Amino acid sequence: MLRKATFPTSWGRLCVALGPALLLFSSPALAGEAFVTDQPGEQVVVIDTDSMAKLATIPVDGEPAGIAVSTDGARAYVTSPEGKVLTVIDAASRAVLRRIPVGGGPLGVAVHPSGHPVYVADWYSRHLLAIDPDGKAPPRTATVGTSPSGVAVTPDGAFVLTADRDDDAVSILDATTLQRVAVVPVGTRPFGLTIDAEGQRAYAANVGSNSVSIIDLAARKVVGTVKVGLRPYAVALARGKAFVTNQYGDSVTVFDVASLKVLKTIEVGDYPEGIAPSRDGAHVYVASWFANTLSMIDVETLAVTKTVEVGDGPRAFGQFIR
Repeated sequence: MLRKATFPTSWGRLCVALGPALLLFSSPALAGEAFVTDQPGEQVVVIDTDSMAKLATIPVDGEPAGIAVSTDGARAYVTSPEGKVLTVIDAASRAVLRRIPVGGGPLGVAVHPSGHPVYVADWYSRHLLAIDPDGKAPPRTATVGTSPSGVAVTPDGAFVLTADRDDDAVSILDATTLQRVAVVPVGTRPFGLTIDAEGQRAYAANVGSNSVSIIDLAARKVVGTVKVGLRPYAVALARGKAFVTNQYGDSVTVFDVASLKVLKTIEVGDYPEGIAPSRDGAHVYVASWFANTLSMIDVETLAVTKTVEVGDGPRAFGQFIR
């Protein structure tokens, strides 16, 4: 069967849609877990991050793409661009708690450190939505740039950022008032967006210019640019290193965040997209959309140590580790 076009695939990639099924392979693990969105497979696959064993699959309609796990690991929030909903999942029980209609094209998602609200970027409009995850209040809306994709919140919860792909910029908003306080020009077509643990710098993966822009959040300007591989999609930070998925390079570029020197390019599966570190920073996990795999990278040796098949079309766009 030919792969059908899925949203948002601006570069003409194709997918196969599989019917969802709930399948529990074992009881929830006490170790770390990865929640991987399979977009055409319409499910979230849960993986033990130590053994890389598959623990569960959770059906999620609407071709899920974005994912954000709350800071306490209690919930996972999934955006479905085709279904136009935000799905709320209890991470421990694997139960879908609710599906919140949001309209538009929900893509990037991030959770405030307190657990409320959940921020969702509407790809089809210039909007960032602040959503009550308990469904008790209507969403609040902020205006950002064109085609907002990645979303990130500062560790202190004071600011929320969006990567405005078609404006070649990053918006900085006051997280409480949702007022847009700054617009920072970056490279061409920024997509994935990550903030460091200190809340000092943000990293934007620029799909169109094959680079990562480093933003000083206090100064609200770009203070460095690193050339990486072809079509960089997202950035993960771990132990003083940045890991960047290169969609067209089937690889991950690693650079030192202090010197901005490229340390290595690591081969992974075909068309890598989502990337996130383990909670202890010892490993980084990469979802490869066309290979249908999740790969584990050792942060010290910069080598792929394990790979597991996770289903059809893993995107895992966002913070997918708990």
